[in-house]
Amino acid sequence: MNSSQEDYALNLDMMTADEAAACLPATVAARLHGTDIAVFRVPDDASDTAVCSERYGIDLEDCANTIVVRYKKGGEERYTAIVTLGSRRLDVNGALKRELAAQRISFASREIATELSGMEYGGITAFGLPDSCAVLVEAAVMERGRIVMGAGIREAKLLMSPQRLLALPNVSVAALAT
Repeated sequence: MNSSQEDYALNLDMMTADEAAACLPATVAARLHGTDIAVFRVPDDASDTAVCSERYGIDLEDCANTIVVRYKKGGEERYTAIVTLGSRRLDVNGALKRELAAQRISFASREIATELSGMEYGGITAFGLPDSCAVLVEAAVMERGRIVMGAGIREAKLLMSPQRLLALPNVSVAALAT
């Protein structure tokens, strides 16, 4: 963990690497190597972005959500993961639709999102998605010094530099929110 993460970490129940490996989905845990990413526990009732922000004093501008969207392109149904800040509103029918060159776009159902990701709804993260799943990061996420995002389960969060997202397969960055 670097010094820009330490101010938040003082109030958090940090997990060791072994604890994280034992409770997170294996696909998520496999992507968390290194010292520039930390995992912390949150009770289920503090998993939602706004509640987590309030309870732990984390600026909402530093909270990132991973949302799975379904869209039609060339007559084919596709899915992609979008990473956006909790403080911003995705421009779904404008910027996102243009970026994906989608004919139609909607949020994936809870069942599809959990099946595709292999993660708990409300804890889905860009880390651990299948390599074939595209990840589209809203440009404002990359402007933050650090972000807090889901860890694959509702009772844990990741604390890291947003630069870590760039190492994921099939990742791209675009302006998608207002």
